[in-house]
Amino acid sequence: MRTDSFRGRDFITLLDWTKEEVETILDVALDLKRRFALGEPHDHILRAKTLFMIFYNQSLRTRNSFEAGMTQLGGHAHYLDPSKIYTPALPGKEVAYSTERVSDVARVLSRMGHAIAIRCYGDPVDWVYGAADEMIRNFAYWADIPVLNMEDDKYHPFQALADILTVYEKFGTFKGVKFVMSWAYSPSVHKPRAVPQSAIIAATKMGMDVVLARPPEMALDPEVIAACKKYAEETGGSFSISEDFEEAAKGAHVLYPKAWAPIQMFKPPVGEDNPELAQEIFDRYKDWKATPEYMALAEPNAIYMHCLPADRGWEVEDSVIDNTDPKSGWRSVVFDEAENRLHVQKAVMSLVMR
Repeated sequence: MRTDSFRGRDFITLLDWTKEEVETILDVALDLKRRFALGEPHDHILRAKTLFMIFYNQSLRTRNSFEAGMTQLGGHAHYLDPSKIYTPALPGKEVAYSTERVSDVARVLSRMGHAIAIRCYGDPVDWVYGAADEMIRNFAYWADIPVLNMEDDKYHPFQALADILTVYEKFGTFKGVKFVMSWAYSPSVHKPRAVPQSAIIAATKMGMDVVLARPPEMALDPEVIAACKKYAEETGGSFSISEDFEEAAKGAHVLYPKAWAPIQMFKPPVGEDNPELAQEIFDRYKDWKATPEYMALAEPNAIYMHCLPADRGWEVEDSVIDNTDPKSGWRSVVFDEAENRLHVQKAVMSLVMR
């Protein structure tokens, strides 16, 4: 395929990228991972190029993997705290002398560097579902350089790339792999939908047999569900939804239990703006937890995945997340998955920023 068609493109959601393009990204990521393992310098790829990173939310893996990645590619990542600059805001959300229009910020940074990466979800947009995604797309509209989504309230495409790269490394294929994205209990309801939505988009796009396991109140975006059904038909995989935590896990190759907010958490028209009810709903499902007994329902070579940070003791028991012994029949690959954030992000930046 024509890889020069990657240059200058935004990376906001995998819905905008074809299966073949995603395969190219994974191929580049594996090559860069090999070079990193061998200590082969590859700092010529983005030499002297600049990535501006705007974080409305805290971060460990995302910030450090982007900064390390840019350094290894020969460029530099600027960390921008919205509270320390004039906070980028959409029209109607301005506050005198403390915010600045997204349109202005995007055009200024476009004159000074080579890409803009943004993380925003939840409290910074007052839990209005889709507001952060709208802001990132507004950046993309005004910017003359690629805009990269480091997680918004709908999508986390880089995490999804790391997820499927990890699956491919462990099984050597996507065909016939049963991938279970499941809700799991957490005492905190402040959990965006971005990770589960992007995970099932990526898994169905690559042709896996995908099961979304969740309580009825944790339904995901209908547009995402429709896309997953379409991808499953196109690739020969499958997609189904289950409301039974343990039944969904039976025969799985990948178990990915993680909390996300119920519909009631979001502002109308999507939700009810009722955090108290959201917490009450969460507390009904405390038994949705990754335990050794739960993992034993899966295939003998199954893997436990999580984007991290995991809520230990609630979403998952220590004996599950810390188990890396393949002799146990199943194992945790969360740190392989976390490392792969570095490699897939380097791949995308290499392709769109060159």
